[in-house]
Amino acid sequence: MNKPYIKIKRIMDIILSFFLIITLSPLIFIISIAIKMDSPGPVLFKQKRTGLNGEEFMLLKFRSMVADNDVFNFNKGDKITRVGKFLRSTSLDEIPQFINILKGDMSFIGPRPWLCEYYKYFTPHQQVRNLVRPGITGLAQVSGRKDLNILERIEYDIDYVNNVSLINDIKLFFKTIYVIFKKDNNTYESYTIEDEYMDLKRNYNEYLK
Repeated sequence: MNKPYIKIKRIMDIILSFFLIITLSPLIFIISIAIKMDSPGPVLFKQKRTGLNGEEFMLLKFRSMVADNDVFNFNKGDKITRVGKFLRSTSLDEIPQFINILKGDMSFIGPRPWLCEYYKYFTPHQQVRNLVRPGITGLAQVSGRKDLNILERIEYDIDYVNNVSLINDIKLFFKTIYVIFKKDNNTYESYTIEDEYMDLKRNYNEYLK
């Protein structure tokens, strides 16, 4: 892992996240009003996720679901609001994570921060993905995210950690822009949280044998 670049990357994250929060403040205000008008509930969605070295932090997003949505109710799909559908399709729901980046919870580029329940089923090999700060976008997200199962995405994440560099981050940035704006962009993964959780658990049990 490129430790000197990791330090430089943190400085870049601070500068860029601060700049974007200030610059996008009018858009943030408009989105906040739209969410409140569309459905009752808070503007922000907050959820504990696993970050650098397995430490937990509170992930921030614009709320795209109804306030009583339960991601662990495997018998129901996500109850996405009208505004939420637009925010997800444009990735605008991720804007509050600039605050996470400024605080040091996240980076712009890196493995996605996953639910804390996932981490306890990571093998030592898979825990490598948590040796860097999680990101808003990463290698797995531009490599067919919606068609990859969780074990495949972890391997992409590990590959990113082992080859982290400024050049690779720049490439991932432009690939992310392409994925967001291409016509067949689909923000909904083929695998549910239940699928991911059970795959991790099954793989971990195989590791213990």
